[in-house]
Amino acid sequence: MEWVPIVFITFKVLALGTGMFFAIKWHHDQRTSSNPTNVIKVMFECACYLLVVVIVFALIYGLLDYLDLLPAGLGFD
Repeated sequence: MEWVPIVFITFKVLALGTGMFFAIKWHHDQRTSSNPTNVIKVMFECACYLLVVVIVFALIYGLLDYLDLLPAGLGFD
């Protein structure tokens, strides 16, 4: 069990490092590109993404509630 923290920390460092690399690359490419980003389009895409996430969580919650698998204190009872 002593290997678990080593694997998890290595995975975390790799995942965050990859994310930081692509974030820096994206910002650099945005600064050097000649086409400005359409802010309205980006905000609409983010809103749609958040709406899909909320709908998926609501469906999962409804299914768990229907099957009586919710932990104590999470139901509407």
